Amino acid sequence: MELSDKIYNIFTKIGYECSLSGGYPGWEPNVNSETLKNAISSYTRLFTNKPKVNVIHAGLECGIIGSHYPDMEMISFGPTILGAHSPDERASIKSTQKFWIFFKEILKNIPKSN
Repeated sequence: MELSDKIYNIFTKIGYECSLSGGYPGWEPNVNSETLKNAISSYTRLFTNKPKVNVIHAGLECGIIGSHYPDMEMISFGPTILGAHSPDERASIKSTQKFWIFFKEILKNIPKSN
């Protein structure tokens, strides 16, 4: 049972009227995708070490996009975020610069279509 369902059940039992909305569809990344292989090789070339590749359990835009385009290859990455979802949320400038360099390298290495 999802946490949102548990909270919903608690509040309806004590007489509140509740509704749930705004959920994200799930996204299961393809760890064998060509897009991910390109990203790993681009990162390794640029920074001389392999990136950490992991799956997180969070609502991502990839779930929304993937629900409309199920055959699209996607990866999700970005700069280091500090204080996420709070008034103090901010991005590390140093990691943002690294992310931008990495992003451009990935784009350079996307195979050209005919």
